[in-house]
Amino acid sequence: MSTSMPTSMPISRMGVRGGRLLLALFFVIGGVLHFVLPSAYVAIMPPWLDWPLQLVYLSGVCEIAGGLGVLPALTRRAAGIGLILLSIAVLPANVQMLLNAVDAAKPLWQLALLTVRLPLQLALIWWIWTCSVKPSPSYAPARPL
Repeated sequence: MSTSMPTSMPISRMGVRGGRLLLALFFVIGGVLHFVLPSAYVAIMPPWLDWPLQLVYLSGVCEIAGGLGVLPALTRRAAGIGLILLSIAVLPANVQMLLNAVDAAKPLWQLALLTVRLPLQLALIWWIWTCSVKPSPSYAPARPL
C-alpha cells in the first residue's frame, strides 16, 4: 500500500477534504453527545429559553445532519450554511456556560478557557465556511467576456 499523496490532487484540496472530514466528525460526535449527555447541555441553556431539553435534542439533530451534510457535494453548501447559523444560534449557551462558571466560583483557569472559547466560535465558523461554503477556485463559474 502506497503512502504517497496522489499527484493529481493539489495539497490545498487534500487539506480541504481532510478538514471537511474532521468537521463532519466534530459535528456528528457533538450531535450524538446531545443525546448521550443531555443534562450537560440543558445545564448551559439560558434561562430565558423555553423547552431546554427539546432544544438540546433539536440542536443535536442539526449537528448530526449538518456534519453528515458537508460530506456530499450536493448538500455541502446548504449544510455549511446551516452549521454556521447553528454556531451563531448556540452562542447564548456558550455565554451561559461562562456565567454559570462565574456564579459557581470556578477556578480562574476554567473561566479563562470558557472566555477564550467565545471568540473561538469565529474560528469554527471560518472552518465551516472554508470546508463547505466557500466556492472552490477550480469549480468557480466562468466569467462572461
